[in-house]
Amino acid sequence: MRPIILCLLVFAMFSPLSRAQGPIFEVTPVHSSIKFHVKSSVAIAGKFDKWEASLTFLSPDEITGALVIKIYADSVDTGSGMKNRKLKGNDFFDAKNYPEITFVSTKIVQTGHETYEVDGDFTIRGVSNPEKLTLTVSGKGTGSGELKGKMVFNRKDYGMNKGIPFIKIADHVDVDFHLKGKRVGGPPLSLQ
Repeated sequence: MRPIILCLLVFAMFSPLSRAQGPIFEVTPVHSSIKFHVKSSVAIAGKFDKWEASLTFLSPDEITGALVIKIYADSVDTGSGMKNRKLKGNDFFDAKNYPEITFVSTKIVQTGHETYEVDGDFTIRGVSNPEKLTLTVSGKGTGSGELKGKMVFNRKDYGMNKGIPFIKIADHVDVDFHLKGKRVGGPPLSLQ
């Protein structure tokens, strides 16, 4: 999980010139997460315990970045064994047949000093659709910082049409991630 977060933090916190020089970052894993929430008559919220990502650049310009996030569907953790089994099952993630949930960026646009929109192809259960991540960066240029992101998608667009008996579930799923880290080596970084 660390290589993913290191790449994301490099992108998020530091100038294009500094990224090209190869700073080294360490992420505090206990403060990094990918979580989800679905409005329902019984709380359905949780996190994924196993995931990875990479971010590569075609040039020092941050908008040339390519972000890939891979989440392992069977690592879902709602705090309830019954809910976990249901989400891993055929009606939802179908983790046995489709073990990975992926997001592969197609475009990165800076929308503000600390904000970005990332368009990409999101895949669950073998079904891909275009989706958008929004990112907020803090600590840019300081050697440590945070990257917070959000995406909302319609579960029915990915074949998750069924529900859970006696529980009303909304169609939209909110996904949030939070990564925290600091520079532990490499050259000093300058502000953009």
